[in-house]
Amino acid sequence: MSKYYPLLIYISLFIYSSASLTESLDYPFSKKSDVVDNYHGYLIEDPYRDLENLDSVETKTWIKNQNILSQSFLERFKEQQEFKEILENIFNKETQSAPFREKTKFFSYYNDGSWEQSKLFYSEDVNSIKTLLLDPNDLSEDGTISISSISISPNAELLAYSISDGGSDWRTWKIKNIETKKDLSDTINWSKFSGAEWAKDNSGFYYSGYSEPKAGDEYEELNQNQKLFFHTIGQAQTQDKLIYERPDKPEWGWGTTVSEDGSYLILSVSQGTDERNRIFYQDLRNNNESFVELIPELIGQFIFLGNIGSEFLFFTDFEAPNGKIISIDINNPDQVNWKLMVAETENALTRVELLENFILCQYLNDVSTEIFLYNKQTLAKKKLSFDKKGVISSISSNHDSDVFYFTFTNYIKPNEIYEYNGRNGSTRLLWKKEVPDYNSEDFITRQIFYPSKDGTLIPMYVSHQKDLKINQNTPLLLYGYGGFDISILPSFRERYLAWMKMGGILAVPNLRGGGEYGEEWHRQGMLDNKQNVFDDFIAAAEYLHNQKLSRPGRTAIEGRSNGGLLVGATMLQRPDLFGVALPGVGVMDMLRFNKFTIGWAWESDYGSPEDEEGFETLVKYSPYHNIKKGECYPPTLVTTSELDDRVVPSHSYKFTARLQEAQSCINPILIRIETRAGHGAGTPRNKTINYISDVYGFALHYLLQN
Repeated sequence: MSKYYPLLIYISLFIYSSASLTESLDYPFSKKSDVVDNYHGYLIEDPYRDLENLDSVETKTWIKNQNILSQSFLERFKEQQEFKEILENIFNKETQSAPFREKTKFFSYYNDGSWEQSKLFYSEDVNSIKTLLLDPNDLSEDGTISISSISISPNAELLAYSISDGGSDWRTWKIKNIETKKDLSDTINWSKFSGAEWAKDNSGFYYSGYSEPKAGDEYEELNQNQKLFFHTIGQAQTQDKLIYERPDKPEWGWGTTVSEDGSYLILSVSQGTDERNRIFYQDLRNNNESFVELIPELIGQFIFLGNIGSEFLFFTDFEAPNGKIISIDINNPDQVNWKLMVAETENALTRVELLENFILCQYLNDVSTEIFLYNKQTLAKKKLSFDKKGVISSISSNHDSDVFYFTFTNYIKPNEIYEYNGRNGSTRLLWKKEVPDYNSEDFITRQIFYPSKDGTLIPMYVSHQKDLKINQNTPLLLYGYGGFDISILPSFRERYLAWMKMGGILAVPNLRGGGEYGEEWHRQGMLDNKQNVFDDFIAAAEYLHNQKLSRPGRTAIEGRSNGGLLVGATMLQRPDLFGVALPGVGVMDMLRFNKFTIGWAWESDYGSPEDEEGFETLVKYSPYHNIKKGECYPPTLVTTSELDDRVVPSHSYKFTARLQEAQSCINPILIRIETRAGHGAGTPRNKTINYISDVYGFALHYLLQN
């Protein structure tokens, strides 16, 4: 946007046309106000600012009335009920996680298919009968209190676990005695974006937390000035020792690792969602509690892998966008002394694990997994022999063994859990998911490459029933994300299977902004390159339509969080290209995303509206600010949750209110607002089934009308 207008000229990005409404729904009343913000000389209106007051009577009433309207639509669609019946059948089967070991105990999550939340079990052998350790279903009647993360003490006697209430990012930590199954009295509140890292003497653990927010602001207040504490078992939280804070750097956050030998505390210092980080460390063997700044500047991403005495091993993308492994002797830490252990390859290095005798390196080769084992002594490598095409994930390993466990999946292959022995190369299947009325041989998934607007080839997986008669009338679900270096990898999901069982095609492009091809792929879709992501998504739809794999009226687009932004932006840029839009928990107001909870941290990927250049990029695609009154937008079901304290729900509230006002045709603009849920993690079984049934039932109903 060029700055051609004087300050006194009122500029509204909510564009009006002379088109009149011929028919419209009777949408609930959305209060408007004359709010105008000055951004670098531009006056930008924000008529639905009042919907940011999440606890006001007006907003609560608006939520209630919008949900009443949405449910009156969704409940009468036969497709919604059909999806629900399929999903109930699919979910009614056991699921299991890959096991992970601490000392002689093996831990894993298990669900018999009927529980709202999976339970944590342990056994003394990977094949023996499992003992129940933690049942989150006992914490609430409706399953909305979930277990977010766990950490086993080094002696495998204590379990630290964090609880999320209603899907919130806030965590409460508790401690359980594994032998007695009893909780200790210890309770830690107001922790967020933190694990529990145990001291090797089992005396307690490190965790990160924030000051208690003001009453009523728990789900909106900015999350800054994170502090690192050490909690000693048996003490009150008020006695926890403050290990590190930087009030002069409110945007810094902490990730902690205690070295395997217990000698060092390694502090990964993050700055928002920037993949680059600093590395500090503390020598725990002496009384000097100061930290040494080993990597003091943001020159790349550094992940501590382990140490051999004073030699620290790191994964890094410094001067290696696809990743490499280096060692740094902390006694000679100058960069000139850094040693290369595993060089960068043409494929992105996505995970590294240290085994007893090997370094495990996981790569992405055109969005499929390859694993190599490098001998620690000779660095000779061998490839894990595994002939299935898809993704290996959930790798669990230990420094004292060459045996590790992993999960394999792809879009049509339900999860399988394997044990692999690095010494002899043997692979053993431990468990595989059985799905009622399903045979993977009846489905097909294939990868294609299509050109984006600028000619860049974008990979995309297309999946459907083998005997599906595909033509321009076939319903197509196009799902995307494209951001924050997050790779969207092939995985078997109940929702996708339900869509394919209902006669639809699933297409998932690997858009720029993700990490599928390393840091360079990420950078091509961030900051002032963000439009590339939208172009990639639009090009995916156009390619599929040109290949006669559907048409605009039969195409639904879906994305969540940053993917919700993707859907919001592309449906506004090309409303003619899609038959249904499904933006979930999306970042819709790109001029105020940094005002709430952890939103400020996303400036590393989006840029800042406080910066003039950043503003001029953001305002061009911000969904809330690019709605055109008089346009006919496709049927849209916005989804969010009242307790989402990551992408606060006001993004979706304001976007919906403005879109409802602007809509010039009879296509409905609805919003489904979940209560007792957050950004998505920890959502119980029944809420998940109801959500998918509503969203996909809505989508298929309207696609079939076109």
